[in-house]
Amino acid sequence: MPNGALALIRTLVDAGVTTCFTNPGTSEIHFVAALESVPEMRAVLTLFEGVATGAADGYARMADSPGATLLHLGPGLGNGLANLHNARRARVPVVNIVGDHATYHTQHDAPLQSDIETIARNVSTWVRTASNTEQLAGDAVEALSAAVGPPGQVATLIVPADVSWQEGARAPSPPEPTAPPAASGVVIEAAAAALRSGRRTGILLGGRALRERGLVAAARIAAATGTKLLAEMFPARLERGAGLPPVERLMYWPELASMQLEGVEHLILGDAKPPVSFFAYPGKRSSLVPDGCDVLELSPPGSDVVRCLEELVEALGAANAKPVLQQRATVPQPDGPLTAAKVCQAVGASLPEGAIVSDEAITSGAALPPSTEGAPRHDWLTLTGGAIGQGLPVAVGAAVACPDRPVLALQADGSALYTIQSLWTMARERLNVTVVLFSNRAYGILDIEFARICADEPGGKAKAQLDLGNPDLDFVALGTGLGIASQRVDTAEQLNGALDHALSDPGPHLVEVVIPAEMPGPPIVGRAAHASSGR
Repeated sequence: MPNGALALIRTLVDAGVTTCFTNPGTSEIHFVAALESVPEMRAVLTLFEGVATGAADGYARMADSPGATLLHLGPGLGNGLANLHNARRARVPVVNIVGDHATYHTQHDAPLQSDIETIARNVSTWVRTASNTEQLAGDAVEALSAAVGPPGQVATLIVPADVSWQEGARAPSPPEPTAPPAASGVVIEAAAAALRSGRRTGILLGGRALRERGLVAAARIAAATGTKLLAEMFPARLERGAGLPPVERLMYWPELASMQLEGVEHLILGDAKPPVSFFAYPGKRSSLVPDGCDVLELSPPGSDVVRCLEELVEALGAANAKPVLQQRATVPQPDGPLTAAKVCQAVGASLPEGAIVSDEAITSGAALPPSTEGAPRHDWLTLTGGAIGQGLPVAVGAAVACPDRPVLALQADGSALYTIQSLWTMARERLNVTVVLFSNRAYGILDIEFARICADEPGGKAKAQLDLGNPDLDFVALGTGLGIASQRVDTAEQLNGALDHALSDPGPHLVEVVIPAEMPGPPIVGRAAHASSGR
């Protein structure tokens, strides 16, 4: 009979999980050895656990199947928590396999001994320590079922080393998929009544409502009733571009989000939560729901939001309503000295059909949505939980999941350093990722937040916490050292050429874009405008 590690991998593969992002240690060696016997499993090595967890998130967003990680004990899991937080907020399925000391070794309190279950519960809705080899594969089936949901969630299976190496494991059948709950007829009728009431309504969309079918259904409702369509602030995956209905993302800045929601008397939630301010500010409300606004949950997390929207279309008699679609627009290439806005324009001018955009541009990317409106169809992946260091790992996972599609990682300089090791994995796996590195040598978001919260100008000590200069970061040297073809540009003409080359040459590229440190205010409210967030 197979040992526990082999049965575990075979169980994952039989359930359709054929990629695992790894950062193994001694306790996981038998899992690593068993990979030789299961050629269907692709193991992608990362140099830091936060890259592994973020890549599993990006993979799950694009593959619509669980991402998997292999991590080393409690400290390894702890190193991956920030991007597991983002995955939890994105409601995507992730299964963590975390090694532990052999069961008989824990009594000795070895240096790496820790309470792994307590660490895991910060981000996992399902946690279990496997107790014996015979039941290990069955534990894996339960972990997969919990992760897939619906809704998608993070599950963590802790595997003691002796449970992994002992023989006698049994391989159970793969988990049966669980259908999302059906739409409630009562709720559908209540939503239809609100939309017919003549009062001002809005529909806030999240999750799978932001894919083509959901967007088209929501756009038919808007065409028939005049309701306002909004998307959650940081969607896990937003399909956009020419031929798709446009949807206005809720803005990061609470003042502007309140303007977007002003006057709404009925707010219908489609797989989204009631909107709140990202942070608390002195003297300002945390809830962004207007006073007197009735909130109706059309589709709670885990239900079939697309089906709910389509049934609402039928209830309204809106099946023949013509949805508004984005028209193909040509964005001219910029010229002259670079600014953040010109970089966004260059991205819009070069964005190829079928691109996947991993957006962690923070403040420098404020102009990205209007600059890419009407671009060829693409997917936009955002910083769902606000824990920075997500953009590069998510790009890794998306590129592994969709090797036939170009991936653009739009990345701020400060947050890039949290998971810069992602570049090595991109190089090793020859992933088709183009990194556009916005280098303004500042924590721009903190500059803005300081001005919003504190009335005084920052003093010398405070300024030092917001500045990334002295010494200046050299991302060309960093990228080259990690195996990526890298270059620095400081004019729009150079950037246009660099993007043309990178997007036509398969494989990873890094373009460091030197832009002045600016103090941008909140972005202009527009049909597709939004503000990026981060730290």
